[in-house]
Amino acid sequence: MDRKRPGSDHLSRRPAFTLVEVMVALAIFALSAIVLGSTYLNILNSYIAASKGTGEDPELAFCRQELLTQPDLNLAQAGDEYNTAEVAAQPGILAQNGRDVKWTADIEPTTLPDLFTVTLTCVETSTALGAEAKTLTSTFMLLRPTWSQPADREPLMQNETTRIEQAQGKEPK
Repeated sequence: MDRKRPGSDHLSRRPAFTLVEVMVALAIFALSAIVLGSTYLNILNSYIAASKGTGEDPELAFCRQELLTQPDLNLAQAGDEYNTAEVAAQPGILAQNGRDVKWTADIEPTTLPDLFTVTLTCVETSTALGAEAKTLTSTFMLLRPTWSQPADREPLMQNETTRIEQAQGKEPK
């Protein structure tokens, strides 16, 4: 009869993790921590980039927003003007030096229906003595169906339909 030491059977069969299992779990945990950490840093960098904005002049950005709110082509081309006030060094106190801002837009139709090339010109003049006028210009493409004339839109749409049908190998109607 085999005699075993008392308690040795209990110690040898106790459930436990092997060294390889512990190392694999540690590697998985480390990789997860790296991925989560890099994701967190990417989110922080995105917030920082978004808070900096596009780097566009704030007056030009405001003029662009004003242009985008114009439903009529003639009103958009005529532009608008407004006054701003500069903030003094102390919060809550407005300085006497404001700016007059006038914007106009040169809007040209393209060969595609409802698509326009817009050149936005924004002129800032300061009310302070000796200040020079500052002109900002931005050119961009804008899709605005409300600015299209129906008589101009139909031939453009027909040309595009014909071009697409030819590209697909279909016979034009």
